[in-house]
Amino acid sequence: MGTIGRRLIQVVVVLVLVTVFTALLTSMLRGDPVEVIAPFASEDQRVKLRAELGLDDPLPERYLNWLGGFVTGDLGNYYAVSGTEPVSERVADTLPVSLQLMLYAQILALVVAIPMGVLTAYRAGSWLDKGTNSAAFAAIAIPNFALGLLLSYYVGVKLGWLPFQGYTPLREDPVQHFRQMALPAITLAVGQIAIYLRLLRSDMIATLQEDYVTFASSKGMSSRYVLFRHALRPSSLTLLTVAGLNVGALVGGALVIEVIFGLPGIGREIANAILGRQYIALQSMVAIVAVGYVLVNALIDILYAVLDPRIRRART
Repeated sequence: MGTIGRRLIQVVVVLVLVTVFTALLTSMLRGDPVEVIAPFASEDQRVKLRAELGLDDPLPERYLNWLGGFVTGDLGNYYAVSGTEPVSERVADTLPVSLQLMLYAQILALVVAIPMGVLTAYRAGSWLDKGTNSAAFAAIAIPNFALGLLLSYYVGVKLGWLPFQGYTPLREDPVQHFRQMALPAITLAVGQIAIYLRLLRSDMIATLQEDYVTFASSKGMSSRYVLFRHALRPSSLTLLTVAGLNVGALVGGALVIEVIFGLPGIGREIANAILGRQYIALQSMVAIVAVGYVLVNALIDILYAVLDPRIRRART
């Protein structure tokens, strides 16, 4: 079976496991979802809404009905007494915001972590290395929500350097867009910077001991050329793996960050679906995130062969 076939099977397995787990958790929540969705509805309206939600059906039947709709493109609806709203419309509005936030955070983390990881590995044991490692440990220890609250208060409120609430689409006002996305992206990136820096530093130190790196240095090549041309590529495989796996952590962090900074992303939409007992919408959005996670890791596998010719030859 080829790589594509294996990845398709992986997507299906992850989708089923994640959504079944989500359905089980939501079914264990106490209280009546109809009371939350429509607290002032009449008895007839409640009976109709309960039938539309399938609350009187067994859990396996509700799950299979949802799954049948999801695989055909029907993500379900948000329910209320006043009517229904397709989940697909909300996903189309909120998913791009979350993708932008995660992309900015990932780019910022890599742009900062890669040169710092290379530099600290080259100067291992120096005061720069020790200071950077101490800062990295501190960054890992700070929770996202705490850092977000600190930045929003000191940078946004007290100093007034950057806006701490709201969202402007990129096409409407690029300058205001990046100003509003700066604090959320920094908040989400700080922990990733520390992790990437530590991983790359460790791998670079080991790679710099390899014979081919020593040989390249003995030929008179500059230290910068040896570090970035000969040592960085083979040292970046672990970094690439963790960057792919951290997509899940970015999604979880984005949920909290979007609430703190008032971003209309899918993370905040998932939080609203949980609070509003919108179980069908919740399962659809979680499934979309799970599929995206698997696809990103499939892309990481392809990039392995680009970075390391040994993997490409082994596959051939």
